[in-house]
This record gives sequence, C-alpha cells and structure tokens, in this order.
Amino acid sequence: MDPLVVALIGALLVMGLFFGLAKLSSGPSNVKGRLASFVGGANPPEEKAEKKKKKFTLGLGETAIAARVEKSVGKQSFGRNVQRKLAQADLKLTLLEFMITKIALMLVGLAAGLFLGRGGAIQSALFSIGGVVVGFFILDWYVKMRIGKRLKAFNGQLGDTVGLMANSLRSGYSMLQSMELVAKESANPIGDEFTRVVREVGLGLSAQDALANLMRRMPSDDLDLLITAINIQYEVGGNLAQILDTISHTIRERVRIKGEVAVLTAQGRVSGYLVSALPVFIGVVVTVINPTYMSVLFDFPWVIMPVCGGILVFSGFMIIRKIVNIEV
Repeated sequence: MDPLVVALIGALLVMGLFFGLAKLSSGPSNVKGRLASFVGGANPPEEKAEKKKKKFTLGLGETAIAARVEKSVGKQSFGRNVQRKLAQADLKLTLLEFMITKIALMLVGLAAGLFLGRGGAIQSALFSIGGVVVGFFILDWYVKMRIGKRLKAFNGQLGDTVGLMANSLRSGYSMLQSMELVAKESANPIGDEFTRVVREVGLGLSAQDALANLMRRMPSDDLDLLITAINIQYEVGGNLAQILDTISHTIRERVRIKGEVAVLTAQGRVSGYLVSALPVFIGVVVTVINPTYMSVLFDFPWVIMPVCGGILVFSGFMIIRKIVNIEV
C-alpha cells in the first residue's frame, strides 16, 4: 500500500479517537458547579458562548484516562513544564490532549512529507523526516506564540492597571477590593488573571500566594516589580498608593520605549523573516508543481547544495534576530 495512504488513514484514526473520547467525556461536572457557585456563580449564557469560542480544547479533560495521565506525567519535570506553559498561553488542554495533538500533527507532517517527496526515495525520506520534526514542534511554537502575545498585551495594560489600583487605594479600598475592581473593569488578559487571583483568595489562599501564582502564569518583569512592592507593604507597611504611582509611571515609560524600539527594528525583523522564508517557499511550490524537477537536487553530490543553503539561511536568520533583539 502507498505510504501516503497509510499515513492519512493513521491521521484519520487518531482524529476519530479524539472525537470519540470527547463524546464519551461530555457531561456536567458537579465539583466545578459547586466551585462556580462558591466563587461567583455561573456565567450568563452569552458569556459562556463567547468564552467557548475562544478556548481551544478537545473535551478530554473529564475522562479517567486524562486524570491518570495528568497524575502520573504531571509529577515529572516534563509534565510540570507543559502545564505551566499551557497556563501561560491560556490553553485549556490536559497533558493527554497535548500529547495526542502532537501525535496527530506528526502524522499530518509525515503525510505532507510523503506527498512532497514523491519524486524519489531520498527526497521522500528527507521530506518525511522534516515533516515529522515540524509536526512535533509546531504545537510548541504555537504555545510560545500565544504566551508572547498574551504577555505583550498584559504588559501593555499593566501601567493603567497599577494606576487604577493606586487611585482605588486612595479612595479607601483595601488591596483585595482594588484587585477585584481591576478584575471587573479591565479587559482581557489582565481582567481574567486578576479574576483568578480574587477567586483563589476567596478559596482560602493568601494574597501573597495568589500573586505568586499570577507571577508563574505571567512571567513579567513589570509584574514582578508590582508584586514585590505589595509584599513589602504587607510586611513593613507604608504608603502603597504613592509607590504604585511611581511603578505605574515606570511601566508606562518602559512600554513606550519598547514600542519605539519595535518600530525602529521592524524593517530588520521583517527582512529576516522574508529572506529566510522565500527560498523555502519557492522550493516547496516547485516541488508540489513538479516533484521530479526538484528530485535532482536530492541526489549525491547535489544534495550538499540544499543542505548547505539551509544552514546558511538559518544562520543568517539567527544573526538578524540577534541584531534586532534589543533589551529594554
């Protein structure tokens, strides 16, 4: 049988397993219902529908298999690292869903590699290995991109949030009431994160522990400055509103400078992506149109040309990234 057909059948079987487990795992969770009523009640139907559209989940989180995998793999460093990254990216995936998604993407990459490498045996092997490698890392790239996007949005909102907390403290609010005001009035992602902080405090955690959990989910230097100031105020006292005003000004200035640096380095970053992706894009397009035409490049000794070219393109891309990466 054609290897391409086998890979496609395997991918279809894995996706069928996804939907089957998702259907078996459907059903309300009494524990979640009780917790929801304790920390603030159920969301209105419109809010539930809106949040359901934004969350990426396969629906396997309530199965017994997912619970066993979460318990066994979650104790290891790999599992803890994956759980932390998924929390930072705000992806509602269990470890089982994460691993199954990786396997499915590897099968899709294998099928794409077999299709692109149909011009010859060496070409098929190289493209298949490349497709599997890309399929293995593509979910990690997506998670990293989500983390960067959320962290950038969080830092952009943090200056105004700290100013809001300072004004609420001056008006007589406590720190917990100020965080609750931020949770209600701020947009996402900072609204969701402070809502979680308030709920954790309502469930019995101390404010310091809840803020430490927030720091693990959002590893921001500006947030670290805010949490350090709050913790010091809890220990020794002081005029926290005035300190928060100073922190708010510092965060706003840092965000402004980062924006100016991003504008000045935009041309270099776009050039790096464009120059690096253009040869790969042209090679893939020509391979799809005429695989036998490109198969000559994958015979020895001509295979040295694309290998060396790929190494040089990757090296140039990393050098450009190093040049335009300016820390503020």
